Amino acid sequence: MVQFLGIAFLGIGLWAWNEKGVLSNISSITDLGGFDPVWLFLVVGGVMFILGFAGCIGALRENTFLLKFFSVFLGIIFFLELTAGVLAFVFKDWIKDQLYFFINNNIRAYRDDIDLQNLIDFTQEYWQCCGAFGADDWNLNIYFNCTDSNASRERCGVPFSCCTKDPAEDVINTQCGYDARQKPEVDQQIVIYTKGCVPQFEKWLQDNLTIVAGIFIGIALLQIFGICLAQNLVSDIEAVRASW
Repeated sequence: MVQFLGIAFLGIGLWAWNEKGVLSNISSITDLGGFDPVWLFLVVGGVMFILGFAGCIGALRENTFLLKFFSVFLGIIFFLELTAGVLAFVFKDWIKDQLYFFINNNIRAYRDDIDLQNLIDFTQEYWQCCGAFGADDWNLNIYFNCTDSNASRERCGVPFSCCTKDPAEDVINTQCGYDARQKPEVDQQIVIYTKGCVPQFEKWLQDNLTIVAGIFIGIALLQIFGICLAQNLVSDIEAVRASW
């Protein structure tokens, strides 16, 4: 079942790349300055397919090589997750700097890829934020910066996802961020979110720490259970073979 879900994720990722013309020009993979969300589907789908195939076929065919591969691969993933969690806790400031750099790098490439654009818009709308540490981070984008040489209509503005939402509005006003940063800071707070996404993410993490921790612990327990199950099956198979 897991391998079929992995194939579905891979199929979605490859379809998205085909729609963007990446498959016909493989070199364009490195052209995007920011993060391509399609990578999430490809990586997650690939890992799910490998684990599902090795675990399922290994158990059905009583193949100890595939079962050992399954447990080792799952163990490596578990170790990487554990290492990432420890490093994130110990090096909080470094992680914050890397997150700031990552967001700003994607702000520069906001108009270069529609999937990246949708991801940024979703993030800003969900966490009610704008930019990495504030709306002025959009100066990094060639369409939104406030320089005199910028002839774009979006000059000194922000994307619509930075705008505060009016519950009475049924239709999204995609021009609501035009000239928003030319207004005084007090007036800006009325029309756009002025808090950055990094501090908003920190606040969200603190508010939902129990839920997030519970999810990670649940995933870790499932991984440990899978490793133990595979190892027990390998031991049983080898014990039966030894008795022949």
